[in-house]
Amino acid sequence: METLSQLLKITAKSKKRLGRGIGSGKGGHTTGRGQKGYKARYTTKLTFDGTKIKKSWIKRLPFMRGKHLNLKRSTTTIFNLSQINRLFSAKDTVTPQTLGVATAKILAGGQITRPLTFKNVKISAAAKKLIIAAGGNILDEPAS
Repeated sequence: METLSQLLKITAKSKKRLGRGIGSGKGGHTTGRGQKGYKARYTTKLTFDGTKIKKSWIKRLPFMRGKHLNLKRSTTTIFNLSQINRLFSAKDTVTPQTLGVATAKILAGGQITRPLTFKNVKISAAAKKLIIAAGGNILDEPAS
């Protein structure tokens, strides 16, 4: 026969069961939600602000008027030369498709040590110097 000291130890305390009567240890009929109101009756939406606030957070946001909301944002992805140096081996061709993006621009962050060919990629002036110094060449650069 096992004694109390030989039983397994419970490490996690079980969650308190709310709304199961006055003997459950957490209130009787309100179960810690207070009295009346939206928060006592239902689960609230993320945008719920209460009723006694003069100006809700939605009304405090600035107006977003005009056609700028429909304009397409820039989809150009920026890469540094150090990232390109890690991704490609010598004499590879670097295009937006090989980088996995729609349009790309190469900036002169870091060093490039291998000769690469760049095609249909925007390149900054400082990065051009480093690419040519490493023995690489640039083909068909799109207009910035």
